[in-house]
Amino acid sequence: MEETTLPAQQEQQKRVNPQIENLKMVWRKLKKNKLAMAGGFLIIFFVLTSFIGPLLTNDELLNPNVSDRLQAPSGEYWFGTDHHGRDIFTRIIHGMSITLYIGFFSVVIGLIVGVFLGLVSGYYGRLTDTIIMRFMDVLLAFPGILLALGIIAALGNGINNVIIAIAIFSVPVFARIVRGSVLSVRKLEYIDAMRALGASDARIIFKHILPNIMSPIIVQATLFLATAILTATGLSFLGLGAQPPTPEWGALLAAGRNYIFEYPHIAFFPGISIVLVVLAFNLFGDGVRDALDPKLKS
Repeated sequence: MEETTLPAQQEQQKRVNPQIENLKMVWRKLKKNKLAMAGGFLIIFFVLTSFIGPLLTNDELLNPNVSDRLQAPSGEYWFGTDHHGRDIFTRIIHGMSITLYIGFFSVVIGLIVGVFLGLVSGYYGRLTDTIIMRFMDVLLAFPGILLALGIIAALGNGINNVIIAIAIFSVPVFARIVRGSVLSVRKLEYIDAMRALGASDARIIFKHILPNIMSPIIVQATLFLATAILTATGLSFLGLGAQPPTPEWGALLAAGRNYIFEYPHIAFFPGISIVLVVLAFNLFGDGVRDALDPKLKS
């Protein structure tokens, strides 16, 4: 009797927890992608370093020290010093949290607004869809960096304004992806069944449609993190983002451009840090996209 009931219980558990089974399948596919796993480990390393690193470094090395200015990398200064005698390694560690903070929150804000607009546009259609999508088309008509430059020019310099600027130009990207997914889901039989049972529009949208279109949202958010970080550092490089002496990576790169031929280490280490974090998010995002693609065999 026990032998016959055990398989039945296992099948029941699989039916009760389909999301857990899907996550396990995605994880198995993701583990097979070595580049994606390397990108994921790099992201974990950067995130942990942004939290732990500032606690382990000497904050006094962030202060100007004229006697040690323009020192080459050595045992005392691993990445050398800048034109003010500040330790570049310590500044990169402290700037890591700022760069990741800008990238993460700009994507989160853009995702929330874009997903909401995409859900409303795709579900209700007609005039609502036309108004929202035409506004998104206006935003998409401008290249992302130019739109961000215009917003920064209107709002002023600063980290918070950079987050707002990047979030605004990310909204239409998420909105169009979500709208397309909703259009393919809203006419399915289970949605019609929920309407027949008297479920409200809000319940149908957030309880039944949104969970079934999360895959493209997750993929786009992961990939757009790299774009957000690259845009943020670019704005800081142009002097429109974080202002000195804030050790944001784009600002560090801008400070080293005047010494790139005589003292290339000042620009090299912030630059390679930007390359690594952007590469990590791109590799991991590609892996997540492949893992969530139902057309690929596990």
